[in-house]
Amino acid sequence: VSLRYGSRKLFEDVNIKFTPGNCYGVIGANGAGKSTWMKLLTASLKPTKGQILCDEMSIYDNINEYVGKIGYVPQNQNMFPYFTGYKFMMYMATLKGVKKEVARKQIPELLKCVNMEVMGKQKIKTYSGGMKQRLLIAQAFLGDPKVVFMDEPTAGLDPKERIRIRNLISEMALGKIVLI
Repeated sequence: VSLRYGSRKLFEDVNIKFTPGNCYGVIGANGAGKSTWMKLLTASLKPTKGQILCDEMSIYDNINEYVGKIGYVPQNQNMFPYFTGYKFMMYMATLKGVKKEVARKQIPELLKCVNMEVMGKQKIKTYSGGMKQRLLIAQAFLGDPKVVFMDEPTAGLDPKERIRIRNLISEMALGKIVLI
């Protein structure tokens, strides 16, 4: 895969194969292109050259199917402030094509995993930054995705919660590809 912005090369002939059951980390300075790389892998951005494959098919050939296979924790916490955490999770499940009965079972479990079971009933506008981050992590695992992309998933969390969330990600990542 290659990506250019005008005459500027961001990525040139990058070729990586990710395998299930592994967590991968992308490390670099601010502005190095980590978030841009995530946008490529989540099909939010198309490469200038090359293709990105999932199950040997281009992610752009059947974007709806691909979206159902991935989970994504964005760097920015843009959420609907008047939704409750539960309603936000149901909305995200709908976008991912998760059946309602599956979502209704998974959402309470995922909210419990991120210590948001009580707060899930309250409006997002009342949440701290750390609570919003935990909600975003929970929604990434809706529908039991094969691949989970996390753009700075522990940003805004206190040190104790960072450790807990890292351990949780490790547990939830079993059999999945996780890119942080």
